[in-house]
Formats: sequence, C-alpha cells, structure tokens
Amino acid sequence: MRVRRTAALALATAALTGLAVAPAQARTEAPEPTATVTTPDGRTLFADAEGRVLQLRGFNIDKYDETTEADVRAIAAHGFTLVRVAITWARLEPAPGRLDPHQLARLQQVMSWADRYGLRAVVDFHQDVFGPKYGGGDDGVPLWATRDDGLPFVPDPKDWFAGYFQPAVQAAFRHLYDDADLRRRQSDFYTRIARELRGHRSLIGYDLFNEPFGPVDGDPSDPAVLASSSAALEQGRLAAMYQRLIKAIRTVDTRSWLFVEPTVLVGEGVPTALPGFHDPRPGAPRLGYAPHFYSTAVEAGQDWDPSDGFVTAYTAAVTAYPQAHHLPVLVGEWGPPDARRPGNTELVKQQTAAMSGFAAGWTMWYWCRADGGYCGLGADGRPARGDEPAFAPYATALAGTPRHEAFADGSYTLTFTATRTTATTWTEIAAPPTATVTGTPAERRTREGRILLRFPGAHRGDTITLTVTPQGARGSA
Repeated sequence: MRVRRTAALALATAALTGLAVAPAQARTEAPEPTATVTTPDGRTLFADAEGRVLQLRGFNIDKYDETTEADVRAIAAHGFTLVRVAITWARLEPAPGRLDPHQLARLQQVMSWADRYGLRAVVDFHQDVFGPKYGGGDDGVPLWATRDDGLPFVPDPKDWFAGYFQPAVQAAFRHLYDDADLRRRQSDFYTRIARELRGHRSLIGYDLFNEPFGPVDGDPSDPAVLASSSAALEQGRLAAMYQRLIKAIRTVDTRSWLFVEPTVLVGEGVPTALPGFHDPRPGAPRLGYAPHFYSTAVEAGQDWDPSDGFVTAYTAAVTAYPQAHHLPVLVGEWGPPDARRPGNTELVKQQTAAMSGFAAGWTMWYWCRADGGYCGLGADGRPARGDEPAFAPYATALAGTPRHEAFADGSYTLTFTATRTTATTWTEIAAPPTATVTGTPAERRTREGRILLRFPGAHRGDTITLTVTPQGARGSA
C-alpha cells in the first residue's frame, strides 16, 4: 500500500553519477539458489550447490520503464544480489493472445542487464487496484479482461487503496477468480511469459500476484469483516488461482522458484490463511512466500511511532506460515515513503534487523534517486538518509549456519555456527575491499566488491564471530 508511490517513481533518473560502479563487462555469475537449508530456529533459507546459505537483497525496479543499464550496474556495485522486476499483464498483452513486441523486448533487455551484472531477478506480476480501468495507468489486468457488471467506481484522490472496496473493483476481482475463460487467459499469459524468460541465467523465479485482494462481504471498515473476507479469499479463490498459475508456469519452466503472496493484512498483524501448495516439478519443490512489510500508519503519511508494536506484530504474523510449510521468505516490498523522518529512520533499522531473523531475502521499494519519497538514493546518488541499514555489509554466501547479524554504529556483526564446509569453502561478504574485518581468524581475499573469508581452523559446531567496519559506504564515491 503506497500513497505517493507514483510521484516517487517519477523522480528516478537515467544515470547514477558519483557512484563507484562495477566495470562495464559482465560480472561473475551469482550463486544459484538450488536448494534450501533449515536453521535450528525453523527458518528455511536458500542454499547453493556448495551448501552455502545465500542471502538475496536488493531493490524493486522498472514498474514504469524507467530503469536503465546504469541503474542495474549500480545496484550490483552497491553489493546487492537481487532485483524484483515489476511487470503488468495490461502492458504485455494489450489485446487477447498478442504479446506487445516493444514491451516484451524491454523486459528481455532488463533481464539481460541482470544477467550481465551478476544479479538475480524475481519477476513480479504486478497490480494495484486491479487494473488501468480504475486509474492505475497500464498497471494490472488489461481492459479486455476487466468485467465489472457496470457497477460504479468513484476514486478517492486522498486514498488510492480505498478503490479496492468500490463495487466495480470488487466485481472485477470476482470475475477474474471465477470466470473460466479469464482463468484460462491468465494462465496462458503466465505460461507464455515463463517460456520467453526461461533462458535468462539471472531468473530466480516469479512473484505470482502482487498484493492480492478480492471480494469483501460486508463493511470493509469493520476489522473483523476484513479479516474474515481475507481468510476466505486466501483459502478459496486466491489459493485456487495460485495453484493454477503454478501449474501453468511448470509446463514450461521447472527450474524457477514460485512465490505466493498473502493479502496486505499481514501488515496489520493478521496471519495468512493460505493453504500449502503442490509443486508439480520433479524433485524438491521450489515454492516460497513473499509478503510485504508496510506500516499502514506510515503509508498514510505519519512518522513511525516505535511504541505502536508494528514490527513485533508483523514478525509474529508473518513467520508461522512459512515455517509450517518449509518455505523461504522473500519480502518483496518494504520501506517508508520518507526515511529521513526520525521515526521512519528507526523503522528502517528495526525492519532490517527483523528481516535478518526471518527472511531469506528482500527487495526494498524503490531504486530511484531523489530527496525524499520512496527512493533508496538521495539526489546526490548516495544511500538516502535514514536508509543506510539497507546498504550495510551482509553475507551474500555463508559457509555455515547463521545465528545473528546486526548493523550498528557503522559496523556489521555476524555470528554463525561452523559446518563441515566452513574451513574449506569461501564465505562472501558484500563490503568494500578496504573494510576492516575482526573476530575469528580467517584467510582473506577480495573479488568484485566482495570480501572472501575462509576459516581453516574451524570445526563443525564452532561459533564464528566477525565484525566488518567499512571504510565508506558500499558503492559510494
């Protein structure tokens, strides 16, 4: 739920001057998330072929075609490993059965940039307030697939999210979930996009439906009505959609991870009612959970009040489902509209700390450059004031089992338990090559914005501690 997102996106720029970016040539390919590991506290995390735990972190890009190659190169230069690429059905299939060649070429180009600079990409099937008929530009479900029975839609310029409760939008969601021909059309679109993109080495997978919503039976201002309607949607129509789309993509792609989103009520501390899902691919399932992490009060323009319990309530609401179904958590969107405000600065600190305890990865909203708004960079091209914890060093590939990490007073601290590979396999940390590393003795190398560490004296079960103090921010001049 973003109230000023469009304005923030308009501030994105074509080039990011003043950054120490990666060389123009291709970077080494990022480790492939081929498996998962389960930590002693029940988290499911991505792992590579060497058994290293992977952390995927980065930014959302390209909702409205602003992203340039310079942006993608800069994201990699800042040490990030992931981009979430927002696409929309309306833009890619403006007429039934015909993919728009310009939009498809644009998507292929962005994915090729991710290939070139060693990033991983999650493709997000995006919508806000259903589709363009309801004021969202080309965002969401195309006009030809929008059926609202002629019911009224009266936009509220002060609250775009209120559009979800308008009769026309409620009807449009019902038809999308219930009409057999629209279900077939949607599944066919997903299959064709998966067929087009399956050759990209950057592709990690798909976020199947952004911020899903649907019919509310009763007064949406009543929290009990909203919660019961959300649960009914997640257990019924939405669950059926997800299973159908999983099957559609698997007809052409058995490698990618497929992520399901709950409704936005997790931000209110309401646990999801989604069921488990079946992955028809051969071998272990590759399914994940992709909630968003937004405070409703902050989205409405308030500075965050740390006493409101939001982070604690959200963490409690978001963790039970993925633990029960052994799913890695990828937080697809998070971040306040203006991190410079003191409460929001604290919110970013607490969100990054919380996600290190439950998430396998995250993508912040949004990669752009401006003073204020959702942009992760300030007008000078450096990390936006208040967003510094999102740019902190982190272990991109960890030869061990993570226990705790923190960023405070300019230093990153990591504690993990050694495994049988800790002594012989390199742990990679995104940090400037000049950063100081203290703690457990290690063999050290540097490569492409990474510090590589190996612990020859480590034995399985040992506790490894590290503190990384950068000499300047990652990616800054």
